[in-house]
Amino acid sequence: MLDLKHNIILGSASPRRQQLLKDAGFTFKTVSINADESFSPTLQAEQIPVYLAEKKASLYPHKLKDDEILITADTIVWVDNIILNKPGNDFEATQMLQLLSGKMHQVFTGVCITSNKKKVSFYDETKVYFKPLTEKEIAYYITNHKPFDKAGSYGAQDWLGLIAIDRIEGSYFNVMGLPIHKVYVNLSQF
Repeated sequence: MLDLKHNIILGSASPRRQQLLKDAGFTFKTVSINADESFSPTLQAEQIPVYLAEKKASLYPHKLKDDEILITADTIVWVDNIILNKPGNDFEATQMLQLLSGKMHQVFTGVCITSNKKKVSFYDETKVYFKPLTEKEIAYYITNHKPFDKAGSYGAQDWLGLIAIDRIEGSYFNVMGLPIHKVYVNLSQF
C-alpha cells in the first residue's frame, strides 16, 4: 500500500476512474473540471490525451495546497489514424462502432499528476481487437447502454466489451479510462 502524505483530488466526473482509484485503495475527493476538449490538429495519438489531461489540470479552479495532489486524465480511441472521442448522438456512435468493427484499435489515456511543487504527465496504450459487429448488435448496444460518455462509443466493462473484444494487449484498466498501475507508480514520486 502506498503511504501518501498528500490528499488526492481527482479532477474527473468519470465513475469508472473513481471506481479504479477507490479499488486501488486511495481516498480522494472528486472535482469536475469542464474543459474544452479541442486540440491542435498537429497532435497525434498519445499526444492528444496527454495534452487534454494537462489542459484539465491547468483549469483546476483553486491553488493546490502543500498537502494536495490533483489527478486529471483523458482517454481517446485511435483507429486508422482517426481519433474517436465521445459520440454526440446515436448517429455518431453508430459510425464509430462501424469503424471499430472487425479491427484493432488503440486506446490511449493521458494522465497529469500535479502538486504545487511538481507535475508529471504520462500515457498508456492498449491495443483492443474487436470482432465484426452486426448492425443489430450496434443498434441494440446504443439503445440499451447509451455510450455517450465513453471514448469510441463503448465501455470494455459493459455489454459490447463482453461480446466484441476478442483480445487486449496492454492494460484493461487503461481501456476503462485510467492506467491505475502507472498512476500508482507515479504517485509514489510525490
